[in-house]
This record gives sequence, structure tokens and C-alpha cells, in this order.
Amino acid sequence: MQQHDSDVWTAESPLRFLGLEVGARMTVLRLPGSKLMLHSPIAPTPELVREVESLGSVAYLVAPNQLHHLFVGDWQQACPEALLYAAPGLDEKRPDLEIDGLLGDEPEAGWAGTVDQVRVDGFPFANETVFYHEPSRTLVATDIAFNIGPSSPWLTRAFFKASRAYGRLTPTLVEKLLIRDRAAFRRSLERILEWPFERVVIAHGDVSESGGREELVRGYEWLLGSSRSA
Repeated sequence: MQQHDSDVWTAESPLRFLGLEVGARMTVLRLPGSKLMLHSPIAPTPELVREVESLGSVAYLVAPNQLHHLFVGDWQQACPEALLYAAPGLDEKRPDLEIDGLLGDEPEAGWAGTVDQVRVDGFPFANETVFYHEPSRTLVATDIAFNIGPSSPWLTRAFFKASRAYGRLTPTLVEKLLIRDRAAFRRSLERILEWPFERVVIAHGDVSESGGREELVRGYEWLLGSSRSA
């Protein structure tokens, strides 16, 4: 695991998407009382579970969109006391999961005051909710942007270079095509940009440790308009 702030850690694992190795990242946020929120859980190896539990008590598992849910059931078995909050639609897609609540625009009581959230409208393929960890000024997202850089395999780098989405925090052409309501998506994005975040942690690609808000604005300039202040 990698520590980014006093209460923010990430862990990574391999993941192929559309034939490309893009990797996957889980974010661990420590809340007051040493309670932990696990965002977009990856496979819970015994070593990873021990490392996570050394940080505090796993209280919340978060499946932030309809794509990032594969290992939440395994974490439920490893941490049976944890509550699962999932993206709308996963209750139908994964009837095998015991879901304690569906994510919306309002933070749950267990993390309100430390973590805020916005549900991203107009992007039904993912039904994603984006989170903001206030103490560390960290934005935690999954599939609204990628940040593929030199640490990625050569084929992945080549694809993103050809797509003009290499070396920067930006959505790919796939995300652009899957936005069904640009006005609704833009409203959600503008709410996200009201947060004064510096760090951006996404599920695929490099973490932006500083200047993340400005990077995200540039990545979505085509939607926000060039006059948008960063």
C-alpha cells in the first residue's frame, strides 16, 4: 500500500480492460474513530487484509459505480462487520450482495463531515459517485478520468497516445461517447469542481498529487468551455 496523506492510502492490482492493462486502484480513507472506508476494493489477499486492518477498523465498503464491484463480496467475507454502500443499479446487477445502502448526492452519516460526495448524472453506463476527503483535499473517483503515464505497459501507452489521452488526467473517447446527457453531466462536474481539491486519486493510471483540480478542468475543457476558470 502507498500512503498519500495521514489518513489516505491506496493499493493497486492488475486489470485488463478492452485488452489493455490499465490497472485498478483501491483507496482507503481513515475516518474519525479509526474507522476505514474502502473505495473500489481490489482482491483481498491475506497480506492486503492484514495491512488494511493495521490502519483501523473496516467500517464501510464502497462500490462507487456499476463497474467497480467485483471484489466487494470477498471483502464482506473478510470484514463481516463492514457496511456496503453501492452505486444505484448494483442492487439489480449483483443480487448476491448484501447491500446496506445505495449511493446518492448526500454523504452517509458514518462519513459525513469528513467525506462529501456527488452522484454523476448523465453517465448511466457507470452511475458513478465521486468522493471528496476534506481533511486531505483529495478527490477520489473511478471512471470519470484516466491518467495513463510512463509506468503503464507499452501497448497501453500507445493506445492512449493515439487517443490523445496520454500523460494527463482526462476522460477517454469511450467516456465521451457514453455520456448520454451532457447538460446533466456538466452540472455534476461543476459541483465536483466546487471542492478545493489538490490531489486526485483515480482507479486507472497515476495519482495526481497536486494541481489535480486544474488538470481535471483541462481534461474536460471540451465540455466546460475554454472560458472556465481553473
